[in-house]
Amino acid sequence: MSYDFEAMLQTIKDKQWCLADIDWDAPGAETMSEETRAKMAPFMADLVWIEHIGARGFAALAKKAPTATIREIYHYFHAEEQKHANAELALMRRWGMLENGEIPEPNINVKLAIKVFDSYGDDLPLISLAALIPLLEVALDGALVKFLTDEVSDPLCHEVFRHINSDEARHISVDFEVLELLGAGGSIQRLVQTLAILDPRVLVGLIVVFVPLINKVRDDVVAMGLDERKLMNAMRRFEKIGARGQNTQKLFIYHLLRLMAGMITDRKHPYHRFLADPMVRITSYVPARILGKPQSWVDGLSPEAVAS
Repeated sequence: MSYDFEAMLQTIKDKQWCLADIDWDAPGAETMSEETRAKMAPFMADLVWIEHIGARGFAALAKKAPTATIREIYHYFHAEEQKHANAELALMRRWGMLENGEIPEPNINVKLAIKVFDSYGDDLPLISLAALIPLLEVALDGALVKFLTDEVSDPLCHEVFRHINSDEARHISVDFEVLELLGAGGSIQRLVQTLAILDPRVLVGLIVVFVPLINKVRDDVVAMGLDERKLMNAMRRFEKIGARGQNTQKLFIYHLLRLMAGMITDRKHPYHRFLADPMVRITSYVPARILGKPQSWVDGLSPEAVAS
């Protein structure tokens, strides 16, 4: 039975929420200690920018969606990821991590991701974006957000992330159904999709941007106390959900990213010593000024709790 994208689109429309629905002055902010605040501030800043990178990814996917319905779904997902970033900014402000109107500075790996997405995102092959986005989302939804809600007692934090997790569940469902749709083509189409992965922009994106970005975030949250088993279970979701799709399993990039997910979670794997760790060190020396001014699409970031 084929997936009903029209029904999912209607569900997405019915489940919309806005920041103005939330009482940002509700009791509970005082439950965060100074120690937790100091530990969480860099993590929250990374989370905000990763959400916004996801938004940019969905904007690129919308331009090459295989159907009009999926294109509209991606437009909603683009807006939802921006909303998630803004909600997390509002939480940072609530917890005293930001001054009024302040936007956290992204780390160099995030800046590189923003630069590459701005320069090449709209031209990247559909199959590459369609496979990478769900890998990022299962990691974010299953490990990073779970870590945050485990560490923070503020009831409002849990309320906000109930909304965010509900959105992310729909994102992941659609992500894998699109992979299933793309894998349903003939052998010639799958060969073309495989060759598209060899596009230099894809390889640069994976090695120079994705590898150091995900590795630095991984090590940072593990150092803060994230149980590595939770990260492993989150990454395994990518394999488990993809394995349910007969057509998804025909896609070379699914298997490539499945193997990469396994290497990311295994800190003893040579992947870290010979590729990921060196890339983190190399990118740390990249001067932020050579990446230029922030791209126009980051202007949607605002800590204000407004309806949007």
